[in-house]
Amino acid sequence: MRTLFGDHPATAPLDGRDVQFLDTTLRDGEQAPGISLTPDEKAEIALALDEADVAIVEAGSACTGAGERETIARVTELGLDARVTSFARGVKDDIDLALDCGVDGVNLVVPASDRHVEEKVDSTRGAVIEETVELVEYAKEHGLWVEVLGEDGSRADLGFLSELMDASIEAGADRICAPDTVGHATPDRMFEIYAELSELGPTSMHTHDDLGLAVMNALVGVAAGADLVHGTINGIGERAGNVAIEEVAIALDHGYGVETVDTEMLYDLGQLVASKTGVPLAPNKAVVGENAFTHESGIHTDGTLKDDAMYEPYPPEKVGRTRRLVLGKHAGRAGVEAALAEHGIDVSGEDLGEIVGRVKRLGDRGKRVTDADLLTIAEEVQGHERERRVELLDLTAASGSGTPTASVRLEVDGEERVASGTGSGPVDAAIAAVKSALGSASSAQLESYHVDAITGGTDAVVTVEVEMSRGDRTVTVAASDSDITTASVRAMVDSLDRLLADADTPVLADD
Repeated sequence: MRTLFGDHPATAPLDGRDVQFLDTTLRDGEQAPGISLTPDEKAEIALALDEADVAIVEAGSACTGAGERETIARVTELGLDARVTSFARGVKDDIDLALDCGVDGVNLVVPASDRHVEEKVDSTRGAVIEETVELVEYAKEHGLWVEVLGEDGSRADLGFLSELMDASIEAGADRICAPDTVGHATPDRMFEIYAELSELGPTSMHTHDDLGLAVMNALVGVAAGADLVHGTINGIGERAGNVAIEEVAIALDHGYGVETVDTEMLYDLGQLVASKTGVPLAPNKAVVGENAFTHESGIHTDGTLKDDAMYEPYPPEKVGRTRRLVLGKHAGRAGVEAALAEHGIDVSGEDLGEIVGRVKRLGDRGKRVTDADLLTIAEEVQGHERERRVELLDLTAASGSGTPTASVRLEVDGEERVASGTGSGPVDAAIAAVKSALGSASSAQLESYHVDAITGGTDAVVTVEVEMSRGDRTVTVAASDSDITTASVRAMVDSLDRLLADADTPVLADD
């Protein structure tokens, strides 16, 4: 028999228990300040969640307005394997609005703590139970799957909370949940609540991260008997956010052998949600952050090259990642030699020592050493001169009330080429112009794009770093300029130049 937390006698067995996720990125996640998703964006995220085997997708709150109902309906029309639900307050109108959207079910939220019962809705405990029973019966009569959530459940009187949830199950609710609405609870409180509620029927977790305990509290709830975890991709949400689905999923998978979702989809999901919401991932974010499988330290790099698992808890492929060895002031000989080998460069022991020294000195200046930096250092140390295949000679970009446009003049294999392009912004237009000038040779994939301001004020210099791949080769290049468009195009052109350096075929323009 398997249980969480080292077979603690108070925990419920995992054997035979199917733990699943309800994703509320499209509802609770979108309630974070500054996030507003279009119907198409919600649909794209919902499709990705479904592909990752997320069991339930809460598509929004039908009561919010006509626009929100349009987005929910857009998700319901996708024909997902996942159950699609709408958040509903404890009023019949909300259930009716959800029905109009064609959802499979509702997440029915009713007051549970005395603060919410008495101050928020000016009611009594008895009235709340009576009204909840009526709402559950109404929703079930209309063919909906129903989950009842006792709002502020972690601060509710446990006796009343149990009575409310038991009455909900008796009325036909499919499952119950006591949300830690304000991220108030400690793990012992969550265990106390869920050990009791899970005896009543199928039980869900809903935790927030205000105390930094969202993952722990979710795991404690599962240990107490819950079999569904509410969460969001990347942990986005109000205040400090909801529990991050990817973190709970990998903790259950790696720590306890419990499969919940297709973990190989987690990184792509994280990138998708970050791009659609405009909320970037912190580099040190667990599972999906840039640094999660990135090694710079000489000791760590050397150990990782000898044994993949030396400094990683699980292989990056498990969550759709790849391992990265980066260079900086902590770099060692093994890491530098491995990075050069990835680009097909062999170096002697003496040259390697000089290259490592230069890499460290560059890192000491606070600079991340990109592939282009490393290759340039190696060329200088070995006395090799490299002829550029692609070079930016001139760039003009314009944007305003009309369509952003750009034109570029490149030197490609000694021949000048001029091309123009349009896009959603000046950077997009300029990159389109570069692609037009290079034709099929520009088919490299842009893997990542980062912009950092390195000085302050209106005349700030920005550094743009891009990672591009072509075939089985990948390079990172950084470029700095006071104009973001110029920096972006220079970085991209330099990346393409490096990727095409060893290509035998000429860079032909498309007819």
